[in-house]
Amino acid sequence: HIMVLGAGITGITTAWFLHRAGFDVSVVDRQKEAGQETSFANGGQLSTSHPQPWANPAAPGVALRWLGRSDAPLAVHWHADSRQWGWMTHFLLECLPYRTHRNTAAIARLARYSLEELRSLRHEAGLENAYDARTQGILHLFFDANAYKKAQIGARALAAWNISLLPCTPQTCARIEPALASVAGQLAGGLHAPSDESGDAMRFCLALAKILADEGVKFHYSASIEEIEQTSGKISRIRICNAEGYIESLGADAYVACLGPYSPVLLRPLGIKLPIFPLKGYSITADIIDEHRAPQVSLTDESRRIVCSRLGKRLRVAGTADLDGYNLKVDHARIDAMLDWVDARLPGAIDRIQVNAWAGLRPATPGGVPIIGQSKISNLWLNTGHGPLGWTLACGSAAALATMLRGGAPSW
Repeated sequence: HIMVLGAGITGITTAWFLHRAGFDVSVVDRQKEAGQETSFANGGQLSTSHPQPWANPAAPGVALRWLGRSDAPLAVHWHADSRQWGWMTHFLLECLPYRTHRNTAAIARLARYSLEELRSLRHEAGLENAYDARTQGILHLFFDANAYKKAQIGARALAAWNISLLPCTPQTCARIEPALASVAGQLAGGLHAPSDESGDAMRFCLALAKILADEGVKFHYSASIEEIEQTSGKISRIRICNAEGYIESLGADAYVACLGPYSPVLLRPLGIKLPIFPLKGYSITADIIDEHRAPQVSLTDESRRIVCSRLGKRLRVAGTADLDGYNLKVDHARIDAMLDWVDARLPGAIDRIQVNAWAGLRPATPGGVPIIGQSKISNLWLNTGHGPLGWTLACGSAAALATMLRGGAPSW
């Protein structure tokens, strides 16, 4: 019996692959249903074509150049928190070129493997129409000639991991995505990743959780973890506060922590220190009011680090990274900057009056590589720290962990 702690995209996919591997699986989450926190309203992209982590040689300059701007891709809010300062120190070390190359290679391999596992899962579970999936790829847009030139060099390097990025003229970008016709003249060029996908991660979680529940996986929702108890070097049980406010004890043979940004908080009392700190991201979701002005292909504006995905009759725009601790307050200046982006790039596409604004915490390691495998406690396993690529890396991480729990070595 393996208990998965967390029912976001990482936890739900972990439960799926463990269940398929023959384990008796249960899932614990503090929300009323799956996918209600970090996975709730993310950018929607399954992006194998962007494995370069936030920690790269350009990052410190980007942060300084955009300092104080509401539309900055990366913003740091300093707190008297030793964990934040320690994480930032390690982040800057990971910006060194050789470390960035190492981390990019690890993420790229996992991303390719993950996309293959997602496609297999989607077919087996019959989820083709369950989460607004689109398979037309991702179009990366460049409005600066120098940035586009550098990106093409990076794109050629990704071929080593079987990731295809095709250079596009502004005219080709507009042919791939006609909604860009009004801004094609401003483009320096684009890179099209035809194998990438997009979709609603939260709806995916809900659909997969229903299948698992129907197949006998036990879900403990509205169950806040109060304590993880350890006896004789192993996790013996977890104490939860249920929906009625009562304390319960739940036990299993092994446990998998898929607790996102709260992983280090809940595991620290066990002596496990994880190099994870939350990066707050924002999104807006709005109904499409003009089909011709809304994109069919998922977009990434590389000049602003903003992504845009069509989810059925809705448009999701997301981006930015705020290093601001566990503060979930929505900064409306960030939301206004995204609305301005839509007005500039996709004018008239959405209903600006009925916009759902959201902020969520991404569990980021300094180098962007997730933590997957056995902890120093023999029956506690980890699948966390995916940062902004949780949707992209979820299925591969879960499949790899299931292989490890069977005693094998993951193929990625």
